[in-house]
Amino acid sequence: MPSSNKVAIVTGSATGAGAAIALALADKGYNVVINYTKSLKEAEETEAACAAKGVETLLFQGDVSKDEDCRAMAKAAHDKWGRLDALVNNAGRTKFVAHGDLDGLSAQDFHDIYAVNTIGAFLMTRAATPYMKETGKASVVMISSVAGTHGQGSSIAYAASKGALNSMTKALARTLGPEIRVNAICPGFIETRWLLQGYGEEKYDLFKKKLKNSVPLKAVCQPEDIADAALLFIEGGNMITGELIIVDGGMHLGG
Repeated sequence: MPSSNKVAIVTGSATGAGAAIALALADKGYNVVINYTKSLKEAEETEAACAAKGVETLLFQGDVSKDEDCRAMAKAAHDKWGRLDALVNNAGRTKFVAHGDLDGLSAQDFHDIYAVNTIGAFLMTRAATPYMKETGKASVVMISSVAGTHGQGSSIAYAASKGALNSMTKALARTLGPEIRVNAICPGFIETRWLLQGYGEEKYDLFKKKLKNSVPLKAVCQPEDIADAALLFIEGGNMITGELIIVDGGMHLGG
């Protein structure tokens, strides 16, 4: 008997925007799969926070760049609850390299980044599709980036992978309707540990201060802002598919 609660998988949901999205879905009554690769402690904390909202959870260690892990994760969710209503492809990878440093990126860097950001999102969507089609009214949300719309971001490889993800979002939206809607969120700078570690404290703080003074909304995106956008696509937007929504406080508008 399928669960009376809706069910969502959020990849890369131990910390940051993924954790915030999992918590927001739990707050709406979704049973949630918390996925991680290495951050077990943080994943357990996110799982506990979701469970505290009165929903059921499933902690799943898996690498979205591996087809077998994606299929196992989707199957585990369906086996446990008998349904799958939403998939958030949040897992991401980058290498922080200045765009002018062309020798700073190798072919392997491109392969590694695409394997998670683009191919992983495809593999996870493919694995979840049969179960979401059973639901008949499901939603896939890609967590992309303004890097993919404006060619900015932590590296050229990262920007390219997100541009490909944006294109794939539209292709999948055409393919998977009417049972499944597919949309993407393109965040700008988000105040997270991931960016702090990648840029280093000095550059991170400088960038954050500059954004607060320059963007129209005079604020830096928080993980919860991305969660709000994810809920818009998952809980509402019944006639929205193949769309990219930029969430960056207006940074993309320029000065």
